[in-house]
This record gives sequence, structure tokens and C-alpha cells, in this order.
Amino acid sequence: MSAPPKPGHDIGGLLALMAALRTPKTGCPWDLEQSFETIAPYTIEEAYEVADAIQRGDFAGLKDELGDLLLQVVFHARMAEEAKKFDFGDVVQTITEKLVRRHPHVFGDARELSPDEVKALWSKIKTEERRGESERRTLDGVPLALPALARALKLQDKAANVGFDWEKKSDVEAKVAEELGELAAADNQTAAHEEIGDLLFALVNLARWLDVDPEGALRDANAKFVRRFGTIEGALKAHGKTPAQSNLAEMDTLWNEAKKTER
Repeated sequence: MSAPPKPGHDIGGLLALMAALRTPKTGCPWDLEQSFETIAPYTIEEAYEVADAIQRGDFAGLKDELGDLLLQVVFHARMAEEAKKFDFGDVVQTITEKLVRRHPHVFGDARELSPDEVKALWSKIKTEERRGESERRTLDGVPLALPALARALKLQDKAANVGFDWEKKSDVEAKVAEELGELAAADNQTAAHEEIGDLLFALVNLARWLDVDPEGALRDANAKFVRRFGTIEGALKAHGKTPAQSNLAEMDTLWNEAKKTER
């Protein structure tokens, strides 16, 4: 049995550790049987855990979660190296070249741009990079694995970049009201399913016009619900009760009290 690489600040140690884990006969049986497809869900999960640590302001946790996410990059790069496709160094080189290319306002002649101008320039450069790709359509490249709200936002952004967008915010608000009315008129589950989707899509569009991240907004709403319901449970527990032993009117009163306390 060989000694593990010594922990340190050099990425080389982590690369050597992953190589050892993936070495046939002497490596880890679980690591050896993994593929890009089996590891991808873990990659997505780790990205969410990074976002969760940020949301909670947990920097010790963030350091740990960023390490887990880095491991995913190293894992994929190692499997690609074994398949003779590319290695970790190629990943580093590719992202470095891309960052330099997409920041002419830092490393080139374009100077003193506003954040909105930088965003527009970034999109323009991305479009130019893809001109050589055959039969690429406007909405291509938005990952199917994205959360639905985030994917809807990216699809709408791409469409808006080529001029397919509402003329003013009030038009989007009217669309939300229209979709809400169609949902109210839905007379079966299939219709309700479709109308709920249309309503959510319209709400994402409204969030985009308000410059609000819909995924982040819903994440905050989820956290608020958990926090306030926890306050309800705490108040009931102080009286020797559980939510199941309470009633809606009592819990609604406690909910409103929790809202007042937060404000």
C-alpha cells in the first residue's frame, strides 16, 4: 500500500491523489467504476451545496464545499485524461484563454465600460466564438440539467438578445395576469399542469424585467417559510403542543406574529 500524497496548497497533490484512486487494482473500487454520467449528478449536487453555504453565510462550510466542487472538476478531468481526450492542464488553459479573450476591457483596448456594457460585450464575444459552429440555433447551449427557473431565465435572455422580447414591463405584467386567468379556467389536471408551467414561465420573465434572479428569490422564499414555520413549532412546543395537535387558525395567528417579529 502506497502512502497518500501529503496535503498542501499545491493542486498537484490533489491530482496525484485522484490518479491513485483511479489506478486499476490498487485504487478505490467505487472510484474506478464511475463514469462521466454517474459523477455528473454529484457535480450538480456539490454546486448546490456551495450555493447553500453562501446563502447561510457559512465561510467554513464554503471552504469545504468549494473543495468538494473542485474534486468534481479533478474527477472529470482524470477520466478524460484516461480516455485520452484532455487533462486538467487543458482545462486550466482553456478557461484562462477564455477569460482573457472575454475581458478586452481589462486585457485589451476596450476600457471604462459600465457593468451593463461589460455584460453586452461578453455576450457579443460568446456569439462570435460560436459563429463557426454549424446549424447552431439561438436557444442551443442552455443545459437541460439546470433548475427549471434558472433555465427559463437563460432561455428568455437568449431570445431577448436577438430581439424577441416584450416592449415594456406592463406587457409582462399583463401576460402574468392572463396566465393566472387561464389557470383559474383550467378544468382538469392536464390543463392545470400546462397553465401552471405557463404562469411560472411568465413570472420568470417578470423577474427578468425587474432584474431579480427568480431562482434566488424562490430560494429565499423557501428559507423564509422554513424559518417562520420553525417559529410556529417553537411557540406551540412552549405550550406542550405540536402542529398536528393545533389547528389552522392558531397556526395562522402564530405565522402572522412571526412576520411581525421579523419586520
